[in-house]
Amino acid sequence: MPRGRYSLHDPYDGTPLGDEHFQCAPGPSGWRYTARTTAPDGTATGSVDLTIDHLGRPVRLELHAAGWQVRGAALNGVTWVRSDATGNEAREGNARAQGFTGGSPAFLIATTRLLPAPPTPAAHRLRLVALTRPVLAPRTLDQAWTRRGEDTHEADTGLLRVVNYEVSDLETGDTHQVHIAGDVVLAAPGVELEELDTPPNSLDT
Repeated sequence: MPRGRYSLHDPYDGTPLGDEHFQCAPGPSGWRYTARTTAPDGTATGSVDLTIDHLGRPVRLELHAAGWQVRGAALNGVTWVRSDATGNEAREGNARAQGFTGGSPAFLIATTRLLPAPPTPAAHRLRLVALTRPVLAPRTLDQAWTRRGEDTHEADTGLLRVVNYEVSDLETGDTHQVHIAGDVVLAAPGVELEELDTPPNSLDT
């Protein structure tokens, strides 16, 4: 069960946003990721709990940040309930999307599980619901994911097989790179892997 720490920062200007202390592992239903988030000064800012099935669909999602919480799952696309910390002000939403995305590296791993097994087409289009800090307001977006090959990366836990993806926002045209080893993100916009105590699990990416 890999445990570690990601540092999070603004992908545009590099401003530190804090850390995400995580653990993840395959399970009976697919894969589960849990994490707590902290501000740069160490103050607790929220949590992430995501379980996906073997096809990458969200079985259970629970996010907490800035006094807001979201619970969601795959149901008629994806369905979620967003509320304040007391459970009041609850609003349900639904979108014909394939999964969720957001600031946590967990969503990048989950999204790769939605892609066809290699060899894949030049690009695969996905519709996702983004839940981003601080208020976790939902926004539907379309992305294209292209597998750009793989290489190896030397780490304290040994050599890692790294799969490289190019991700395009189909609304803005912005493109960025995501580098994933098993069920751990090595690097992505706004994300850096800082600590990892055991090798990643292989998810046959």
